[in-house]
Amino acid sequence: MTRNVDLKSDCANCAALCCVVFAFDKSESFALNKKAGEACPNLTGAGKCSVFEDREKLGFKGCIAYDCFGAGQRVTQEVFKGKSWKDDIRLMTGMGEALSVLRRIHEQLVLLESAAKLPLTREERNRLRDLQATLAPEADWTQANLNAFPLETNIKEVATFLQGLRHHMERNH
Repeated sequence: MTRNVDLKSDCANCAALCCVVFAFDKSESFALNKKAGEACPNLTGAGKCSVFEDREKLGFKGCIAYDCFGAGQRVTQEVFKGKSWKDDIRLMTGMGEALSVLRRIHEQLVLLESAAKLPLTREERNRLRDLQATLAPEADWTQANLNAFPLETNIKEVATFLQGLRHHMERNH
């Protein structure tokens, strides 16, 4: 059975993971250098972006372009049961690792959600459901099952499935 997963970011239920976990270099996308695991200097103590409304003007286009597809709030609320690195810095590494895996899982679910809109055959629809069930199991994600999840294998399976749907696109053009 497949769990219904919200693939939209909900920053209010996240621990500002994207503002802390990832490194970025000063570029046209980011106005400054930031190391992985270091809080962005624009992140307030309340976990809000102090330059949110002016991100583009201030050189943070990368923040605008980034989308965790709902993985951030799931890591915070589901995997870490509402606990945060803000309360216990020792959680930072685990939260970062969980976000890295779960975001990629959510990316695959977004792709499959798009594929579901095609006029799939019964066999294709069954394969789609199988892939979704693997990526969105009924049981909650934990650090242990995320660490053990064969991510690359599943990404390849999704890619192979999607490549097999090309005939639907060719018919439409």
